[in-house]
Amino acid sequence: MKFLSYSHGGHASFGVAVTDGPEPGVIDLGEALDGVRDLSDLLAQRRVDEARAAASGRTPTIPLDSITYEPTLPHPGKIFCIGVNYGGRNAEYRPDEGAATTVARPSVFVRFPSSFTGHEQPLVRPPESDQLDYEGEIVAVIGTGGRRIATDVARQHIAGLTLGNEGTIRDWVRHAKFNVTQGKNWDRSGSIGPWMVTLDEIGDFEDLHLTTHVNDELRQDDTPATMAYPIEEQVAYLSTFCTLEPGDIIFTGTPTGAGARFDPPRFLVPGDTVEVRVPEIGTLRNGVRDE
Repeated sequence: MKFLSYSHGGHASFGVAVTDGPEPGVIDLGEALDGVRDLSDLLAQRRVDEARAAASGRTPTIPLDSITYEPTLPHPGKIFCIGVNYGGRNAEYRPDEGAATTVARPSVFVRFPSSFTGHEQPLVRPPESDQLDYEGEIVAVIGTGGRRIATDVARQHIAGLTLGNEGTIRDWVRHAKFNVTQGKNWDRSGSIGPWMVTLDEIGDFEDLHLTTHVNDELRQDDTPATMAYPIEEQVAYLSTFCTLEPGDIIFTGTPTGAGARFDPPRFLVPGDTVEVRVPEIGTLRNGVRDE
């Protein structure tokens, strides 16, 4: 199922997106489950199966084209991001940039919820920089928490997958050594959506095909098969030093081809459209505007 967070008629809610058929729509679950406020709360209470049962057999009542998409998880817990993970990413970095790595541990940083917007909402370029960049990613949503999770059972702890654009203000990630926080957390510089596809509809992670287009031009094209640290290993590694909880999310890395790596760089400008796509999940689409 495709669980999403959305607004309609000035009211925020959550539900199931039905994309098949002549009239795609939403099965609203906002009042179907007692004590569940939103999708984040649904995961925290571990009631996804109950929500699935509540939606079963119902027909959509709200047209998809009439809603405002909100970030998939309205109140995510921890937001982890894995850097320099896909094949070829090390080669994109100059020696003086310090981001390339050959160590046997993943690069990890965190983001704040306010740095993301939803599907079909604009990414925001701040006046302090003209270096807004895109990074298309597969995002894993934790459904069952745990500490020191073994790699071979890590998939059982994932509720589903969504898509992310881990938008970055490039010059601000270079303000200090070993510090990308300030370049990764500008308000609404990234996005997440359009929905979370439950894991029962996802096959092997390595078979997923991730692409990013800017204005219909293919910029990123890869599969998790080239990851240095597969998604299951990411879950295991992160859970070693902190307890993962339902509703935590992991941006699992971006392929080669971000705008900063062109010569000259090709950063986003107002009027651009970025599409991040995985066929089994969907398409995350965002325009760009100035703050």
